[in-house]
Amino acid sequence: MYTIRTATVNDVETIIQIADQTWWVTYSPILEKEQISFMLNEIYSTDKISKQIETCAQTFILLSEAEEPVAFAAYSPREGNADIYKLHKLYCLPKTQGKGYGKVLINEVIQRTTDVGKKVLELNVNRYNNAKAFYEKMGFAVAYEEDIAIGPYWMNDYVMRKEL
Repeated sequence: MYTIRTATVNDVETIIQIADQTWWVTYSPILEKEQISFMLNEIYSTDKISKQIETCAQTFILLSEAEEPVAFAAYSPREGNADIYKLHKLYCLPKTQGKGYGKVLINEVIQRTTDVGKKVLELNVNRYNNAKAFYEKMGFAVAYEEDIAIGPYWMNDYVMRKEL
């Protein structure tokens, strides 16, 4: 049994903890430890997540299993084109992977996106991340490749898109 709710600034530390536990397992096979540490500190600082929530720059949703938060997603209208929504983040604790929570959260974001009249959802995924196959099963297709500098590191991503 699970529940989903919109996160508030009171959930920031929970989001950071889920990200920390998930990133190391997910990215250690494809990124150097220094890059993982840098990116976690850059993307998941308390100030940055708090500001994203407070300003509605991204909407975070938390999935809880037996009242324990175990997964989250974050989405928003895409910067520069509000007709496209972007799934910025989707992470499930390793102990819950395989339970379908990623699918549940994507479907929740799709529902919220269509509820506001939008018809396209996109996301970035590292070109070497096994999650690409999961996103393809969810109906996303590669639209193009994108390399994004974060500090001294690069995110080498596919931008995947799904028509809703």
